[in-house]
Amino acid sequence: MSQPPHYQLFIDGAWSEGAAQQVMTSVNPATGREWASFACAAPDDVDRAVAAASRALNNPAWRDMHASARGKLLYRLASLIEEHASHLGRIETTDSGKLLAETTNQTAYVADYYRYYAGLADKMEGAVLPIDKPDMHVFTRRMPIGVVAAIVPWNAQMFLTATKLGPALAAGCTVVLKASEIAPAPMFELARLIEQAGFPPGVVSVITGDAENCAIPLTRHPDVARIAFTGGPDTARHVVRNSAENFAVTTLELGGKSPILVFDDADLDGAANGLIAGNFGASGQSCVAGSRGLVQRCIFDALVHRIKEKAAGIIVGDPLSPDTHIGPLCTRAQLQRIEKTLDAARAQGAHIRFGGAVMELAGNYMAPTLVECTTPETATLTVEMFGPVMSLLPFDTEDEAIALANATPYGLGSGIFTQNLARAHRVSDRLRAGICWINTYRAISPMAPFGGFNQSGYGREAGIEAMLDYTRTKTIWINTSHTPMENPFVMR
Repeated sequence: MSQPPHYQLFIDGAWSEGAAQQVMTSVNPATGREWASFACAAPDDVDRAVAAASRALNNPAWRDMHASARGKLLYRLASLIEEHASHLGRIETTDSGKLLAETTNQTAYVADYYRYYAGLADKMEGAVLPIDKPDMHVFTRRMPIGVVAAIVPWNAQMFLTATKLGPALAAGCTVVLKASEIAPAPMFELARLIEQAGFPPGVVSVITGDAENCAIPLTRHPDVARIAFTGGPDTARHVVRNSAENFAVTTLELGGKSPILVFDDADLDGAANGLIAGNFGASGQSCVAGSRGLVQRCIFDALVHRIKEKAAGIIVGDPLSPDTHIGPLCTRAQLQRIEKTLDAARAQGAHIRFGGAVMELAGNYMAPTLVECTTPETATLTVEMFGPVMSLLPFDTEDEAIALANATPYGLGSGIFTQNLARAHRVSDRLRAGICWINTYRAISPMAPFGGFNQSGYGREAGIEAMLDYTRTKTIWINTSHTPMENPFVMR
C-alpha cells in the first residue's frame, strides 16, 4: 500500500515543515477516511512568508522585471496548469469531494484566467496630465500595491485562487496564499507548478493553518498591503478588524442566498435546468448557489413537476465516476447544519417534495432535496445551505418577485428566467446583486467581474477592474523651468 501524501509549506521557494511541527490530516469526504497530511503554519512561518514576499518585492529579479516578462511567466504557468489539469482535478476531488468532471474541467478553464492577466500585464498604462502649470510635466504610473495576502476557501479553490493570483502577479505584487485548512492539497500541488514556471523565490508562498496561528497573524501583519478574501461573513468581520492594524486594502467575496426568478413566460425546461444547476451543481457547495427559487404562482406546480422528473435521473455517488452528478459534501458539519435547517423549515410549514435526508452511503452524502416553502421566512430560504437543497416560493406579480428577491442581507448572484426581453432588462436593473444571469445560471469568464453587494462583500474579482485593484497610482512632477522656485513658503 502506498504511503499517503504529505504536503509541506512552500515559503521563499523552499518546502518545509511548520515551525511548531504541527500536522493536520485531510479526510476524503467520499469515504470518510484520512488520505493525506499537511504541515500547518505557525506565526513564525507567517512572518517568514511575508518577509520573503517583501524581499521579493524589492529583489531586482522581480522588481525590475518588465511587465511583458511577468506576462510570459503567467503564460507558462497557464500552460502547466492546463497540462496537469487531470492530476490537479483528481487531487481536488479526493480532498474535497467535488465531482472529478467539474474539478478537471474547471482547472483546465482556469488556465485562461492566467492567460487573460498575462495579456494585461503590459497594458496597465499611466497618463500625462494636462496640468495647469506650464513649467511642470506631470504624469502618473500604476505601481504594484505590495505584498498581498490571498485567502481562499476549499470550494472552487483553483478558480478563486486564479482570480487573486493572476491580477496580483500581473501587476507586479508578491503573494502569500493561505489555503483553507480543509482540503488544501490542490494549493500545494499548484505551488509546485508555480515553482516550475520560474517565478523568483518569495514571489508566491503557499501556507495553511488555523485562524489563531495562521490567518490572524497574516491578515494583521504590518507588511501586508492588500487582503483578498473569499469565505463567510463571520470570518470576514475578523479580517476587516485585523486589517485595521495594517490599513491593508481589502476585498471580500462572501457568498449569499441568491434568488432565481422564474416568470410565467419562461421556458420550463430551461428554468428547471437553471434551478438544478444553481442548487445541485457542485453539490450545492457554491457561493452563488441559487437557493431562493421564486416562481410565478400560475406555473409553480408545472415547474415543480418538471424539476422532479429531471431530479429522478440524478446519480449520487463516487465523485471520481464520470456518471455521478452529485458527490459528497466536504465536511460532516455541513450535513448536520442542513438536517437542522430542514427540521426548522418543516416546523414552519414547509413541504419536502423529494429528498430531505442524509443518504446511507460511506461518506458525507445528502440526497438532492426540494423544499416547497410557504413564507419568505422559511429557514431554508434564509440560511446559506451549502448543500444540494433547493427551496421554492411562489409569487404573483413582478413587483412582488423583485421585493422578495431583494429581501436579504446578501447580494452576490441572481437569475431571471423569462422570454420577455423588456422584463429581463427591467428586473435585472432592480435586483440588488453583483451578478445577474438571464436564462442561464452559474457561468463565469475571466473577462467578467465577479463580486457582490451588501453582506456578500465588496470589490471585484476577474476582469480589468480586478487588475487595477492590485495597483496604486503614483503621480510624478517634473519641473521643466530653468528658474528656481519664487517663494519656497507658498504652495504652488
